[in-house]
This record gives sequence, C-alpha cells and structure tokens, in this order.
Amino acid sequence: MPTKTVTDQSFQADVLQSDKPVLVDFWAEWCGPCKMIGPSLEELSDELGEQVSIVKLNIDENPDAPGNYGVRGIPTMILFKAGAPAATKVGAAPKSQLKGWLEGVL
Repeated sequence: MPTKTVTDQSFQADVLQSDKPVLVDFWAEWCGPCKMIGPSLEELSDELGEQVSIVKLNIDENPDAPGNYGVRGIPTMILFKAGAPAATKVGAAPKSQLKGWLEGVL
C-alpha cells in the first residue's frame, strides 16, 4: 500500500482518529535526506501496511501540524497510536534501521 499524503485539514481524520497506528513523515521538497528515505518508507508501507499506516506531510504547505508537535528539523517521523504521539525519530536512516525502530515501537 503506497504512502498517503495528509494535510493540516485532513490530519485529525487521517492520523488522530485512525483505528491503527499512523507513522507521519514530516518532510519538504527541498530536503535531501527526506528524499533519501522516501523510497524506504514506500517499501515499509508495503511490508507493514497491515500494522501501520505511513503518511507524508509537507511542512511547507502545512505548517500547523509540525508546529503542534514540535517538529524542529526534518525528516522527522512521529508514530501516533490512539491519537497521541507514541515515538519520534529525527533524521534519515537506512531502511533496515527505520524498520527495526518502527517494529520496536509498534
């Protein structure tokens, strides 16, 4: 299942009210490390799609959510469970590390 794009307007419904955990990738078009992890997140979405939804939020187009959750640098990934942040990872990492971290916090 491919990653989904969310916006400030859809954040409540797509992330906070989701019935399964949601990993939000806060990114921007100009961010090189964000682009590096993009393909890994797509693959993880396929591999872990039953357990977690992986979504992307462009911080330049949607400033509210990053501000609400203290996103200071990108890429930042926040895992939401039951509408609340449960784990945060800042910075790019290889797919194996991202998968290990994600499986460890699910």
